Amino acid sequence: MEYGYLGKSGLRVSRLCLGTMNFGTETEEKDAFRIMDAALDAGINFFDTANVYGGPNAGRTEEIIGRWFAQGGGRREKVVLATKVFGDMRDAADGPNAARGLSAYKIRRHLEASLKRLQTDHIELYQMHHVDRNVSWDELWEAFRVAAYQGKIGYVGASNFAGRDLVKAQYEAKSRGLLGLVSEQHKYSLLCRLPELEVLPAAREHGIGVIAWSPLDGGLLSGHALHPEAGSRRASRNPERVEKHRKQLEAFEGLCKELGESEANVALAWTLAHPAITAPIIGPRTLEQFQNSLRVVDIKLGEPTLRRLDEIFPGPGGEAPQAYAW
Repeated sequence: MEYGYLGKSGLRVSRLCLGTMNFGTETEEKDAFRIMDAALDAGINFFDTANVYGGPNAGRTEEIIGRWFAQGGGRREKVVLATKVFGDMRDAADGPNAARGLSAYKIRRHLEASLKRLQTDHIELYQMHHVDRNVSWDELWEAFRVAAYQGKIGYVGASNFAGRDLVKAQYEAKSRGLLGLVSEQHKYSLLCRLPELEVLPAAREHGIGVIAWSPLDGGLLSGHALHPEAGSRRASRNPERVEKHRKQLEAFEGLCKELGESEANVALAWTLAHPAITAPIIGPRTLEQFQNSLRVVDIKLGEPTLRRLDEIFPGPGGEAPQAYAW
């Protein structure tokens, strides 16, 4: 496994991040345990979750991870744990504050609840799951400063922030003598390259490591979209999108056959090759899927291959404003 620093922090994380969104919904607890054990064995120390994961039972995924930690064996100590706050946890006691958002009130309550479900006293990376422009940075940075002072969180990250939000966050943090954001979790894939305009350049300039979510674009780049098994979930998922991108996916399939690599691994390797990316998130449903993805860090895409991928999946043309203005 390869490792890198998370943004401008001194925290070293694996170049693949284990996503746990399927745990408790698509993946049973015993299988989730096997995947997490295999991740540690493979050198993956970076685990990502969120308080809302678990389908209709929000919080269930964190509970599964907590029970895995409780087995001992150094599991908790070996993991750089990341979770998120923002969503509606359906806590009737919160009344109007149950709605999505990032008030200091909500951050405090939901952090305590995550710690309890995860059976730990601290979280290495606490991420805002979405931007909330109704909350001031005075309120946000004070809430995170208190949580860090109490030893409950180590670093603060963001998710789904625009470039301007990242810049504002860092400016406001610096004015308070704080470290600021060390990460931004953002949707990025061969089929979603808009972040190359603003988000990725802003992140690099301001010392924010980018964690790519949905690098396979919901499975469209997994290699199964064109040839789904009868009766499988993929057979009926997003048929319109498959048809929309059929020519691209067929060209991609041909290129991957020439390379002798799976579509999923080439898509992940392409994401990992961008200098702003700390790690793509792999979200396996099964142990086999997890094991197949480990080869990604050994795949180095040459310039000819990168050019062909640009031809198949054109990006926005570079960074803003050069991509669209003289």
